[in-house]
Amino acid sequence: MPNTSDLFDQQRADWQADPHAAFDAWLAQQAFRASSANVYRAQWGNFLEWLSAKRATLHTVQRPVIEQFVAQLDIRRPQRMRYLRLIERVLDHVREVESAATNPARFIAQDGNAAWRKARDNEPTGFLTHDERALLVAHLFSPIGALPAGQRWRERRDRALVAVFLGGGVKTGEAAQLAIDCYAPGAPYITVDASNPLLIRQARLAPFAVELLENWISERKTAGIAGELLFPAAPSGRSMHKATMLRAIDAVVAASGMAASRVARASPQTLRNTYAAELFEDGTDPDRVGQWLGFQQTISVHRLHRAWQDWMGEQIRERELAQARAGAAADAGSPSPIDGPENTHL
Repeated sequence: MPNTSDLFDQQRADWQADPHAAFDAWLAQQAFRASSANVYRAQWGNFLEWLSAKRATLHTVQRPVIEQFVAQLDIRRPQRMRYLRLIERVLDHVREVESAATNPARFIAQDGNAAWRKARDNEPTGFLTHDERALLVAHLFSPIGALPAGQRWRERRDRALVAVFLGGGVKTGEAAQLAIDCYAPGAPYITVDASNPLLIRQARLAPFAVELLENWISERKTAGIAGELLFPAAPSGRSMHKATMLRAIDAVVAASGMAASRVARASPQTLRNTYAAELFEDGTDPDRVGQWLGFQQTISVHRLHRAWQDWMGEQIRERELAQARAGAAADAGSPSPIDGPENTHL
């Protein structure tokens, strides 16, 4: 966020009459890139929607309403702080006072024990459900269709890339460095190299990942792609940037239709966690899973195992609650003994 003291230079009456328009007027005077302006506009719009739902305005809003808003945001803590700083600056102007005590947003930011701080600094330990995993795998095998050659090989590459995360548990940095010879055709393992020979490992591949990887290697050869990298960024064989890799994975996930019913992002880490979850559920010893994942300390895989157990417990509770709600709804819609056909004479 800019640090200019006149960040919000609209008149108080403008903010009171139409806070959306007042904010847009300010944005129009700034030298922001369109993407940045859109982010600020979306953040401000979300807050105004919250105020409307709480029957509050910029002039009447108090600390609890702001705390509740920031705490319910399903984002990381630094992002929550950016939201809060934005609100704080707006209220500084709207209240037209210098005393921080009259700005309910500022004390929230200064409270180290506030509930809104109980958010992740990094992505949470998330997993795909069985249905989500099945939907994604089904898409990986779906027909590619008549794509131009330049797009076809990229689609094959991206699907194989998702497969080695979901079916091999590799990391993004590892995937970018994988070489063609790290995989032997038909083998259920992929070799993950490292500068330290003691850290080189073989990661077990799920059967679906083996098939998709072989499809990609065949496509790669047909397309005449240069270099030794398994997942190059271009026909020249240059390596993929992490941002390019993430965009490719997001596109495959979006095309699968899985994101339509999923709130959390299915990141490479989510896919890697799901790889481990499948092994845990199959009864594979956690220490063996840790070896395939490349963990150097057993405590890491046991922490992941506990997170999976907690997640499974939550899934079971949510399913039971859903079944209970469905049962209650069915009971509510059934005729009572008095209202039923056998009692219509009463």
